[in-house]
Amino acid sequence: MTRGSGLRPVGVALATLAGAGAAAFAYGSLIERRAFTLREVSVPVLPAGSQPIRVLHLSDLHMAPWQSDKQAWVRSLARLQPDLVVDTGDNLSHENGIEGIRAALDAFRGVPGVFVHGSNDYFGPQLKNPLKYFVGPSKRSSSSAPRLDDAALTAYLRDLGWLDLNNAAGALDIRGTHLELFGVNDPHIRYDRVEAIPGALDELRENDPYADDATWLDDTPRPERPTVTIGVVHAPYRRVLDAFVTYGAEMIFAGHTHGGQVCVPGFGALVTNCDIPRSQVKGLSIWRHAFRSAYLNVSAGLGTSIYAPVRFACRPEATLVTLTASE
Repeated sequence: MTRGSGLRPVGVALATLAGAGAAAFAYGSLIERRAFTLREVSVPVLPAGSQPIRVLHLSDLHMAPWQSDKQAWVRSLARLQPDLVVDTGDNLSHENGIEGIRAALDAFRGVPGVFVHGSNDYFGPQLKNPLKYFVGPSKRSSSSAPRLDDAALTAYLRDLGWLDLNNAAGALDIRGTHLELFGVNDPHIRYDRVEAIPGALDELRENDPYADDATWLDDTPRPERPTVTIGVVHAPYRRVLDAFVTYGAEMIFAGHTHGGQVCVPGFGALVTNCDIPRSQVKGLSIWRHAFRSAYLNVSAGLGTSIYAPVRFACRPEATLVTLTASE
């Protein structure tokens, strides 16, 4: 055997591994990243006898103005005729991303909706070492990150008629059910004010004319009004989810994780970019805290950073969540 012949299998193995990696990256970047998927789930959270409520959950669009395929796909979801749209943030990924957001969301004008912001609605993406995600949640330097026009985004979403739940609460009556909704600004960059939620809910209830008295003016008892409490957040950190359950949330919507973005078939997500368990990085699950619980839907989102345009074993998604009556 010649001296170099023993190295040939090693070289072949390395070349094969490099080729497989390149093929996986090409697939994740060119195909799966654009394989937009609608996930559908039902959640038995409404009072008995209630009519179902169809909620379209959108998250992490990370929109750039040239992403016309993503804009068209989101626009097409209006055909589902949702009763409510829940937008859990990170809509922007470019200083002109608001142009793409308008193109995608104008189709939902007139549909009730609520929204909170994520960090990428304030700060543009930066080129990073992806290996840093394995040592903990990403950190954003506001001093070096480009500032995005979150005020224009907020104004646009409010103009659609959607409620701003950034550290706030609001209410909607949909298909005979009263929805109490509250949310916080992005916990990933510590913009959340969880401690403000109880006061916001108290004010909401005090200003509810239905709740002034237990009877009508003629002393006739008022009929019970079906009510469900919903929490909305971008990044599902444990401390926020625990607080939401404490404050009475029966359903929680979140995003941020991208479902792991790059997953291993049969194993799942490698990272969550927050402190939520990997098993709950996307999809519907139950969040338990202090002998209470709430349904939790974490969206894998529809986009990626423009500096990390790849998904693998984790398709971009929107979710149609049908709230149904519990038995």
